[in-house]
Parts: sequence; structure tokens; C-alpha cells
Amino acid sequence: MPVNPKRVIADLEELRSLTADEHGAQRIAWGPVWLKAQAWFETKLEALPVERHYDAAGNLWVTLRGTSDRALLLGSHLDSVPNGGWLDGCLGVLTALEALRAIVEDYNGRPPVTIRLVDWADEEGARFGRSLFGSSAFAGTQTIAADRGRTDHDGDRLEDVLRECGFDIDRIGDAGKERANAAAYLELHIEQGPVLEELGLPLGVVLGTKGVERHAITFLGQEAHSGSTPMAVRRDALAAAAKLALEIRPIARKHPDSVATMGSVKTFPGIVTAVVGRCEATLDMRDLDAAVLAQMFDEAQSASQRFAEQENCSVEWSRIWNIDPIPFHPDLIELCDQAIREVAGVSHRLPSGPLHDAAEVARAGIPTVMMFVQSLNGLSHNKAEDTKHEHLELAALAYARLTEKIMHWIAQPS
Repeated sequence: MPVNPKRVIADLEELRSLTADEHGAQRIAWGPVWLKAQAWFETKLEALPVERHYDAAGNLWVTLRGTSDRALLLGSHLDSVPNGGWLDGCLGVLTALEALRAIVEDYNGRPPVTIRLVDWADEEGARFGRSLFGSSAFAGTQTIAADRGRTDHDGDRLEDVLRECGFDIDRIGDAGKERANAAAYLELHIEQGPVLEELGLPLGVVLGTKGVERHAITFLGQEAHSGSTPMAVRRDALAAAAKLALEIRPIARKHPDSVATMGSVKTFPGIVTAVVGRCEATLDMRDLDAAVLAQMFDEAQSASQRFAEQENCSVEWSRIWNIDPIPFHPDLIELCDQAIREVAGVSHRLPSGPLHDAAEVARAGIPTVMMFVQSLNGLSHNKAEDTKHEHLELAALAYARLTEKIMHWIAQPS
């Protein structure tokens, strides 16, 4: 397959020059820089024998018709967080573009299965807090009622901004039509973590995306004067929350791939001269194994009750959001492992802590797999995000090899 990995890097550099400033990438979905990036991307398609259109949720679909209507989907997202990195999301789109170019050349524009490249709209949720917007509309898991009232920091409503971009929030579910004939989905992404770098490996196979339990936890004690209230009789809500924040670390460390984070704490009345009477905290717990996730959740709840009693407080839990673990397809995991070994000599299998559009595609019942490429220093979502060029080139080669394997997997008799 005549893949040109250096062209992928050149495209990435060109996109960076068009859509980044000294603080990093600025392709925030539904904004002018993102729209500029989409227009630029469409110019890259002009020489290819493809059809293209935007669906009802703003996802861009590029279709190369094959001898079979059964389709291999290749995709990721062009949008970024504010001051983001040069690879997050767009690497997957531009590597898919290079694979598409090679397929066109190899098969004279008519591959054995249909190839569909997708640029998912608003994966990051950076402006309105609604991640995986386009892919969830595709998968049929969209939440129109909840999304309708979302506003950005300027007070602009998501519904109105979508309309300005040519999309009706009440119609985004029509994106589900694009699921027709989808036989498999492949996504390349930077790891955004340190595992591959620590192992000295360029590429890895993603086993699936971790399930998430996200909760608001409120400890209730008694406000009191900090100068006159003896330590022995205080009902300090912050003390109970602090104990839990320390306890979730050993809870997570019992399992090799688990993570748990107390990410925010608010105290009331929040002044130095008062014992904290109310402490609001958030907890995020993740693992690829549903049983492990449930166990961690139970242990955290039990610990919170224990610490509340120790501090003569009470505790209340409220679920913010949760999603089950989403394992990827075992056949495609094996094919991805083979492709990486053929190109890089060695592979590694790991779960993804962050969610990706691939998770929504898999939730729709479409066989899915992801490939990770090493992230330097495990950094992402800032301008320091980077990957060695030689690793990007290996990723492009392994990705192209995997597309070939999955095409044959789709085409074989069931």
C-alpha cells in the first residue's frame, strides 16, 4: 500500500499553522477556527473520487464506494480544546485520509468494501461541556432535552450556535442513518498518557474505554467559630472529605488499571475563622472491568460513611454521570496487534482512560478498535503535547496495514 507517512506529518503541520497560535490549537467546535479547519480539510479531498456530506449532527462523511456496500469507518475529530495540542484528534483524521489515498491508488478507486472517513463533530465538548456530541448522535445516545439548554461562558446557547452553523438540534438524531452498512470502525489517537513511553514502545492496541462512575459527595457537619470551638467537639465536614480524598488512592491502587480522583472541593462558609459545616466534593472512578468499578464504588461509599461518623457528620451521594466499560471487538484487537507487530516488532495492549468517539461507535454495536501512538511525557490538552516523528510515521504505516486487514475481515463470508 503506497502510504506516505511524511505526508501525514506535513498535513498536521499545515493544519497547525492555520489553526493554532502561540498558546496552542484553537479549533473549538462550532467556532470560526474549527469551521476554517473543516474547509481546509475538504480541499484535501478534491482530488479523490469520493462523495462527502455533513449529517444532521455536523459530522463530515467522506465515502469511497466499494464493490460491497458493507463499510469500514475510519475517523476521529478535528476539533480541539482551547490551547490544545497539535495531534489530539486531528492525527486520527489525517492518518485516515492518508490511508484513504492509498486505498484509492491500490484499488483504482474501487476497494472490496466501502470506505467511509468521518470527522466527528465536537468530540471535546470544550465550549458547552457536551463531549462526544456528533458520535453520540450517530450512535443514538444523544440527549437533546439536556443539550438544548447548555450554554457557554458567554451565555450563548448550544441550540442557537448549532442553528448558526446550519444544524437543528431537534434533528441531530437523524445522524443515526449513517449507521447503515457499517461493518467496523478504526480510530488512531495519541495515548495522552505515559504507559507506552514508560515501556519504550511506539504503538499499542486499545482494549476498550474504561467505565466511569462520577459522583457529587456532600459532607454535612456544623459551622462553628474556629477560635472558640474545641477540637474534640467539632463537626468538621472538610476533615471527613479530606480523609476520603486520601482513602480513594489505596482503593484504586488495588487494581492495576484503575484510577480514582477527587477533583474538586468546595467548603462553606469558606472562611478561615469558621469550622467547615458543609463540604461538596466530586469523585471520578474508572476501570475497564465493570465488577472492579462496582467494587471501588462500594468501597468509596463505605469509606465516606465511616469518615463521616468519625467526624460526627453525615454524608450524601448524588450521581453526576456514569458509563459502563466499553470493550472493543476481540477479532479487531487481534488484527490491530498483528499490524503493530508487523511494523514495529512489538505491541502492547492497554485500556483507555479517556473516552473517545470510538466508545460511542462501539455502543452502537459496530465492531470497533483503536490504536494508540506514544505521547511524550504523557501530555495532552496543552501546547506541549508531542510525539516523535518516527513514531507518527510508524503509526501511519501500522494504521494502513490494519485498514487492509479489516477490509479483508469485512469481505470474508460470515
